[in-house]
Amino acid sequence: MLFGKLLPREGNFFEMFNEHGRAIVSGARSFQAMLNDYGDPILREKYASEVDGAEHAADKITAEVNRLLHKTFITPIDREQIHSLINAMDDILDLLQDTTETLSLYDVRRITDEVIRLGDISAKCCERVAHAVSLLPQLSKNGVAEATIKTCEEIDRLESDADRVMRSAMSKLFREEQDIRELIKLKAIYEQLESISDKCEDVANLIEGIVLENS
Repeated sequence: MLFGKLLPREGNFFEMFNEHGRAIVSGARSFQAMLNDYGDPILREKYASEVDGAEHAADKITAEVNRLLHKTFITPIDREQIHSLINAMDDILDLLQDTTETLSLYDVRRITDEVIRLGDISAKCCERVAHAVSLLPQLSKNGVAEATIKTCEEIDRLESDADRVMRSAMSKLFREEQDIRELIKLKAIYEQLESISDKCEDVANLIEGIVLENS
């Protein structure tokens, strides 16, 4: 009995995944709002600061998960799965922050419809990631494993949508953009935006693996 009390509890990991998921959604929504109000410098700065805040909060959660992994005797799922999942989730917010910084560093003045569409897809992907993660503690309940897999499949479809939008955007950019500097800037932004949905798909693949092993 005493030995059981001395063992670090296993329940924290899922709650920290959820906290991180909430940070991802918060950062993605602020990023989406920044794109939609990009013409207003004050709002743009406000939303960019919110993305930074979400990324810093997520970094702390990631560090805490990795620290706790070294101290916990019994984990609710495989250690490597915990490590891979929290770091893959962290990659999503890192990319949201990187894209926000690139827009500023490159002094991008004009946001295209394709940037808005890719930002919208990114936000939807991030919301699905948070939802899938929230289901992990309930995998033993009837129907939850299937619901989790379905959410992961939605992320896969959104990633395919982002691929299509990016290909179309690149084609249009190289056919129509006369200013080489603008072309270089927008190409970089399109690629970073498409990478956000790629990272969400990475998380979905990891979650599918967890579901298959634990349900």
